Amino acid sequence: MPNVAIGNHYEEFVKKQLESGRYNNASEVVRAGLRLLEDYEAAREQWLNREIPARFDELMKSPSIGVPAETVRARFQAKHQNRTAKAK
Repeated sequence: MPNVAIGNHYEEFVKKQLESGRYNNASEVVRAGLRLLEDYEAAREQWLNREIPARFDELMKSPSIGVPAETVRARFQAKHQNRTAKAK
């Protein structure tokens, strides 16, 4: 396996993790991060391959459970306006 460059930000993060005493070396920190990434990717795949098709099938069987596109757009617009107002 080749060496990788992780940049200053992550080098500092690894250093802090080692200083905390939770990990014995940088490899343990990287493996912990990779395990989290692996779990995330597995959950994402399940969502894409199982959850979305299942919800689509439900919607096709009962169209009344759907939310009109206009409602969704209005919700997103309101959310965006709210965030924009808070940022100012």
